[in-house]
Amino acid sequence: MATPSDAFVFLGATGDLAYKQIFPSLQAMVKAGTLDVPVIGVAKAGWDLDQLIKRAQDSLEEHGGVDRRAFAKLKKLLRYVDGDYTDSETFTQLRDQLGQAQGPLCYLAIPPSLFGTVATMLHTAGCAPLGTRVVVEKPFGRDLKSAVELNRILHGCFPEEAIFRIDHYLGKEPVENLTFFRFANSFLEPIWNRDHISSVQVTQAESFGVQGRGSFYESAGAIRDVVQNHMLQIVSLLAMEPPAGSDPEAIRDRKAAVVRAMAPLRKNDVVRGQFRGYRDEPGVSKRSTVETFAALRLSIRTWRWAGVPFLVRVGKTMPETACEVLVTLKAPPLTVFPGERGHKATLRFRLQPDIAIGVGARVKREGEGMVGEDVELNVKESPADDMPPYQRLLTDAMHGDAGLFARQDYVEAAWKVVDPILGDATPVYPYDQGTWGPEEANRIPPRSDIWHDPAPPT
Repeated sequence: MATPSDAFVFLGATGDLAYKQIFPSLQAMVKAGTLDVPVIGVAKAGWDLDQLIKRAQDSLEEHGGVDRRAFAKLKKLLRYVDGDYTDSETFTQLRDQLGQAQGPLCYLAIPPSLFGTVATMLHTAGCAPLGTRVVVEKPFGRDLKSAVELNRILHGCFPEEAIFRIDHYLGKEPVENLTFFRFANSFLEPIWNRDHISSVQVTQAESFGVQGRGSFYESAGAIRDVVQNHMLQIVSLLAMEPPAGSDPEAIRDRKAAVVRAMAPLRKNDVVRGQFRGYRDEPGVSKRSTVETFAALRLSIRTWRWAGVPFLVRVGKTMPETACEVLVTLKAPPLTVFPGERGHKATLRFRLQPDIAIGVGARVKREGEGMVGEDVELNVKESPADDMPPYQRLLTDAMHGDAGLFARQDYVEAAWKVVDPILGDATPVYPYDQGTWGPEEANRIPPRSDIWHDPAPPT
C-alpha cells in the first residue's frame, strides 16, 4: 500500500481554480478526516498568510459555505509562500515550509506553460524527494508533440507513478458508475458488442457560452478543451474490455488499449461549429475559426466494436446543459407486428445534471390491435453527486491511488486520435444560440441513425 502524502502544496493558490475548487475540497477533506497535514499555498501576489486565509474564507462562502469547525482546523494547517515560479528563492522558502515532510503532494494549479519550469524547480530545490507526488491540471499539452515533450520534462523530475494527471470528469460519481454498472451486471456482457449494438452516442451540451473566458477559449476550442480528454475518457469506459482484477492499473491498462485501438480522426469524421456571437466576446478575434461545437464519429478497431460508430457531440449555447450516453441496440431480425419495423431498444446513461440509467423499449399501446409505443424503464434516478469531484481526486492522490488519473500512454494515444483534425483542418460552420449545432453535423451519424437530443431533467 502506498504511503500517504505528508503535506499538500498547491501552486497557484490565489488563482481561479483554487478559489472555485481547491479551497472547498480542502475544507471537505478536513471535515471528512482525510486531511491533517500542512497545506502550503504558493503564488506571486504580494500576499501574506492572513490574506490567503481571507481568500479561502471568501471562496467557501461562495462555494458551499463555511463549516466552522472544519475551517478552523484548515486555518491552522495553512501556510503561504509568496514568490515568482521562475525564482529559485521561492522554492527554497517552500522547502523550509515543508519542514520534515518527505512526501508532499504538489498540485500545479498554474498555466500549462509553467508545468515544466515548476517541475524542474521543485526537483532542483530539493522539494521533490523520494515519495513526492505531483498533480498536473489539464490540458496535458496542446497536441501530440507538445504532450510528448511535457512528459519528457516531467519524467526528468518525477517517475511516472508519481505523476497524477487530473481530469475532474473522472472524479464524478456518475462517470465512475459507468464502469461499475458495466462490470457488476452479467446481463450486459452478452449484448455489449457489435452483434447487438448499432451505435453509441455521447453528448455533452452546455446552455451557456464562454462566460468571459474568450481569450482562453481562443487558445483551446471544444476539441482540445473537452473531446480529447473528457469525451475520450467516457468512450474508453464504455468500450474497454473487462479489467483483470480490481487493481487500478488494470483499469488504466484497458482504457489505454481502447484509445490505442481508435482510428485517427479523418476530416470527414468531424464537423466543427461556432455559435453566432462568439466573435463578439472579449478576447476573441473577429475572424476566429475556433470551434465552440464539435461532432465526431469514432471508429474502434477491435473485434468487439468493429463497425460500430461511436458518435460524440459537444457544444456551447445548446438548448440544455446535460451530459448523456445513449446506446442503441439493433432492431429485431424479423418484424412480428405490422408497423413495428425498425424500432430499436436503447440504454441511456444520464451523467449531468441529474443521474439516471434507463432502458428504452416498446410496449403494446392500450386498445385494439398490436400497436406499440415507446417507454423508458428507469433503473436509477437520483440528484447530482454531492461530493465535489476534486475532493475525491485529491483524496486519492494524497493516498497514492492513481486509478482515476490519466496515464502517460493514455494521454499520448488520445492526442494521436485527434491530432489530424486540430486547428483549421476542417471548416467551421455557424449555428444559432439555443440550437443543437449546425445542420452539417447531421451527416456524422450513419444513414440509419440521427442525433438523439437529451431531454430536460424531470
